[in-house]
Amino acid sequence: MKHVSILVPKGAILGSLEGTRQLLTQVNAFRASREEPPMFNVQLVGIEKETPLSGGLFMARTHVLIDEVKKTDLIIIPALDGDLIEAIENNKAFIPWLKEQYNNGAEIASLCLGAFLLASTGLVNGKKCATHWMAESHFKRMFPEVELVTEKIITDEHGIYSSGGAFSYLNLILYLIEKFAGRDMSVLAAKVFAIEIERQNQLSFTIFQGQKEHEDEPIKKAQQFIESNFQEKITVDQLATMFALGRRNLERRFKKATSNTVAEYIQRVKIEAAKLSLERSRENVNEVMYNIGYTDPKAFRTTFKRITGLSPVQYRNKYNREMAYGTN
Repeated sequence: MKHVSILVPKGAILGSLEGTRQLLTQVNAFRASREEPPMFNVQLVGIEKETPLSGGLFMARTHVLIDEVKKTDLIIIPALDGDLIEAIENNKAFIPWLKEQYNNGAEIASLCLGAFLLASTGLVNGKKCATHWMAESHFKRMFPEVELVTEKIITDEHGIYSSGGAFSYLNLILYLIEKFAGRDMSVLAAKVFAIEIERQNQLSFTIFQGQKEHEDEPIKKAQQFIESNFQEKITVDQLATMFALGRRNLERRFKKATSNTVAEYIQRVKIEAAKLSLERSRENVNEVMYNIGYTDPKAFRTTFKRITGLSPVQYRNKYNREMAYGTN
């Protein structure tokens, strides 16, 4: 039997904590119906016996405190809520325990914004880690040594797992169920809990929000110019002249401030505009393409799929209300 410690951090989001517990304990129920022994011994582990969750709206009672757990096989860190710097400070007592357990052979999985507590241990420095796409810039600033992969729903590297945003944590729990209890058990859990299995990335959910939490005013103005004139052909030389910067200086400062090159930023802004048109309008794909300044259908489709994970047609079919519901 695999011993699973679900952490109960202060300010954790109730859904990811309880959803994880339900899925894992349900596997035991499935196995019991087949007269098989339980697979998981699930405990809620905290630094206090009672812990406030979801901004204090709920209280969770832990089974044990961390100093009572000498050995565990799998630790799951649920999503955190609120100010993440404050959340890490409130839960810093978990950090040495997490490092000790990992060094003793335990595996660790973080769910959504639980990646911030995981990264605070230093255990994912130089490794891949996923989190909610909305927290990308914040995570990169706090943990530059971690290879953040916001497009991924699941990462699995050296006994450390992480999941993308919000309810995609369910896909990681299914992944762990498959790993430890078998594919048939994972599929059964997906069916019973009506979870879409085999989702690989969160690109199609991402809303591009150009990083402006920096103090480089000429770069902010360049970003604003791009966002207001994305239909036009914009060049690096044009921006450099406009803001009285050398080309190389502009490119270096733009990358540092936004985590994108100028060309990448222009592409992201164009594709974000295309996504909105595909979601809301009746324009066909070619019309959308021309409206955002693309003239090469192949280049548009390739860029769109690289950024969203879907073709323009697939994206429209998935997110356009009229396509989804057949409304007039």
